[in-house]
Amino acid sequence: MSNDAGASDRAIRAQVLLSQKKSMGMALLLTLLFGPLGMIYATILGAIIMLVVTLAVGTFTLGFGLLITWPVCLIWTAMSVAGRNKSIDRRALAA
Repeated sequence: MSNDAGASDRAIRAQVLLSQKKSMGMALLLTLLFGPLGMIYATILGAIIMLVVTLAVGTFTLGFGLLITWPVCLIWTAMSVAGRNKSIDRRALAA
């Protein structure tokens, strides 16, 4: 193996090691307590989208729509964390 290949391999391993998994429990707890703002830990874009949706739905339904948007936030958070962690595992196995 040449020096360039070894350096590239070390760089990939360093990138995988620096990519830390997200805690599912922490993500769900933050989302449960803070709704879309808690989603920022798991997914920033998802948090922004759900913040806008939650504000709109909450306003038009006088808050009753939160009974639907809050669980959606929890599901989106769980899917986002699971996907991120699975991606990190795949990269670690490939390296």
